Amino acid sequence: MTTTTPQETRWVPRLVVLIVGTFMSVLDTSIVNVAVPDIQRQLGSSADDIEWIVTGYTLVLGIVVPLTGWLGQRIGVVRLYTLAMISFAMMSALCGLAWNLPSLIVFRVLQAVPGGVLPVLAMTIVFQIVPPQKLGVAMGMYGFGVVFAPGVGPTLGGYLVEYIDWTLIFYINVPIGIAGAIAAQAVFPRIPRPTTWPRFDGWGFVTIAYGLFAILLACSEGSDWGWTGYRVLGLIVSGVLSLALFVVIELEVDNPVLDIRTLANRAFLTSLMMLAVTIIGLFVTLFYIPQFLQVVQGLQALDTGLTMMPSALVMVVLMPMAGRIYDLVGPRWPAVIGLLIMAYGSFLLADLNPNTTREHIMLWTAIRNVGTGLCMMPIMTAGLAALPKNLAAAGSGMNNVMRQVTASVAVAIFGSIGTVTQAQMLTDRGSLLDRGAQELPAMAKFQEQGGSGVMGVYQEMQRTVLASTYAGAFYVIGFICLLGAAMALLLRSGRAPTKAPAEPIEV
Repeated sequence: MTTTTPQETRWVPRLVVLIVGTFMSVLDTSIVNVAVPDIQRQLGSSADDIEWIVTGYTLVLGIVVPLTGWLGQRIGVVRLYTLAMISFAMMSALCGLAWNLPSLIVFRVLQAVPGGVLPVLAMTIVFQIVPPQKLGVAMGMYGFGVVFAPGVGPTLGGYLVEYIDWTLIFYINVPIGIAGAIAAQAVFPRIPRPTTWPRFDGWGFVTIAYGLFAILLACSEGSDWGWTGYRVLGLIVSGVLSLALFVVIELEVDNPVLDIRTLANRAFLTSLMMLAVTIIGLFVTLFYIPQFLQVVQGLQALDTGLTMMPSALVMVVLMPMAGRIYDLVGPRWPAVIGLLIMAYGSFLLADLNPNTTREHIMLWTAIRNVGTGLCMMPIMTAGLAALPKNLAAAGSGMNNVMRQVTASVAVAIFGSIGTVTQAQMLTDRGSLLDRGAQELPAMAKFQEQGGSGVMGVYQEMQRTVLASTYAGAFYVIGFICLLGAAMALLLRSGRAPTKAPAEPIEV
């Protein structure tokens, strides 16, 4: 009979603290979405201006993530984590106190700084405090904050907006952030501040910051500015050139802001590409399904969130199970099977139409999230576990950059394609209606009712076209998931090789 020593279990309360911080920061990326219409109404802003509440936050997240590794070395990862928790709580309070749209956008930008730092630090610390033989279970628990938060965000946000006030979506972070900072000080060891500071890679940071900013801004505004317009094309070209210059710089400096040597590891590179596949499917679904439920079927924010809640709960159950499976059989088969289930669920969602019942949507999204919950953490863990310990922080940063950029770019591109497709389908079908009863005899009955009759036909046509647009997107996502399943066959199979016990974290 074996016994468990305190040294083998002390990582559990520390992991709980990390989950709290990750959950809080990731939740804020989805909870705000359902409040945007209410914020727009109360602050008297235009639809284009109000989008900067989300866009500004997203842009800063992409810039901050590469800086996190250097800051962790500069002041210590746990000290930085505690500071980020407190800062996130303070900035959230300021967001709730915002008196107009410009002030809210400024506070959201400031909130994104600690919001981008928290997930990177949390994943870095996980790999430093958890024994290798428990890594799968730990990452399954950690995944609660990564994937459950976007799922529960619409429900929680919908309730707060509909029954209390939109400011609560920000104020709710204040007690959580303060409690998390206190808990971090209580459970993590106190180790002296570093006496030697790494040199800051200024040019590397400038090039990757501008490159990510330019590409994210182009993708966010492409549908409004025009994808072939000089502004969007200029941003994309300059962003790509800046990222290319970043690669050249990082290969020459001694202390890179984001160590691209991690990409030389085949297992890590494969996991990074598959992570992009899972993130595309997860966030495009989180973007399209609420739109479908509210715009096509006319549901309120809370009902929309409740419809999506079962699929979020599925991931809560499966994340810890997926971690145990990873420890037993390795990452290959959980990733392959999970991505195949995601593809099947996406093809089910490709049957969306205006008359699809809420029960079917709950079932289809739940099936899809069975795959997401099964494969995401094994994919992330497999890549990071394949890296040497000295590259763990760089790998964590690369994972978070990939997750943030992929989510933003995927939603922007799919949204833009959907807008163009919807406009074309409305034009094609509208031209048939405009030809009158000679082309469509059934239209004669509606034309006899006057404007109200024809308007009803157009409204129904718009709902049908919008549903068809979303359905087409899920077909594409389904095939992307099949491609990811094929890539997953390259992952390791079997238990992880035995390694030396994890060293204490340096804070």
